[in-house]
Amino acid sequence: MSNILSRPLGITLGDAAGIGPELVLKLHATGLPYPAIVYGDAGALARARAYSGAAAASLEIQEIDHPRDACFRPGLVPVISRATPLPAGLPLGRVSALAGLSAYEAICHAIDDTLAGHLHAVVTAPIHKEALQAAGVDFPGHTEILATRCATDDYAMVLVNDCLRVLLATIHIALSEVPARITPEGQRRSLALAHRVCRQLGVAHPRIAVAGLNPHAGEGGKFGLEDRDIIAPAVAWARAQGYDASGPWPGDTVFMRARQGEFDIVVAQYHDQGLIPVKYLGLDQGVNITAGLPIVRTSVDHGTAFDIAGKGIADEASLRVACDMAAAMSPEAR
Repeated sequence: MSNILSRPLGITLGDAAGIGPELVLKLHATGLPYPAIVYGDAGALARARAYSGAAAASLEIQEIDHPRDACFRPGLVPVISRATPLPAGLPLGRVSALAGLSAYEAICHAIDDTLAGHLHAVVTAPIHKEALQAAGVDFPGHTEILATRCATDDYAMVLVNDCLRVLLATIHIALSEVPARITPEGQRRSLALAHRVCRQLGVAHPRIAVAGLNPHAGEGGKFGLEDRDIIAPAVAWARAQGYDASGPWPGDTVFMRARQGEFDIVVAQYHDQGLIPVKYLGLDQGVNITAGLPIVRTSVDHGTAFDIAGKGIADEASLRVACDMAAAMSPEAR
């Protein structure tokens, strides 16, 4: 990966009542090999210096109005704060409508600046869904905010670590609703997105495995018809398009096979089917990518960690990996 970007990364602060400010400060304190601008409440970031370690305490917070105003040098953190400032006494580790709204507005500003060509990519620190709801923001998470703001219908959540790449065919819905969402169109879209995101990650000829919905991938219709009648024809369609796709494979073995190097990415049919194997391998190196957007977006693969907010023990490893991955990705790859 080149350490030179023609445009900076935009790093959103996440929920200021969580560990986001600490993660961002620790990231800057240990240095970045590329330019980056923080989007979020400058006051919250400045206050977090008190508990983010000795190196973070000496960082200078520079408020700017536009990405072109940023100055990039060691020890300086450029911040764009376009929302109403958060109160100095914002409680840490608690759900706050103010923090939820601030996080949402920062995400929107970073997306808009990336769409306008001012940023290379958006990297997001964790938000809290309950805080979003308290603020009247009716989105279940980052993925849906990004898709709506980018006016994108074809999108998917992708989780990546050193061992696995997993794309989710369905995301934040009840398990009881999943079978009805397994459609020919959805499966074809997931396969196309899996191919594209692998190309963005530098995989020249992606090998795509599709996990079955039912036990034993339906056992020829014995345990459900979705695998035979919907997923298998979509795999055949993908192969006709020139994709190296296979499946449906039983969900209890396909991730192991991918980890052993047989596949480059697995299309999982529902949230926990895909996220359990990724998160079982550890959160410190996990990265969340939103596939299908006109921009690059990566994120940490963990939450706001309210239980340790303000204690100075948060680990910025996942945020660093997310930044490195965003810097290396291209939105144009097909």
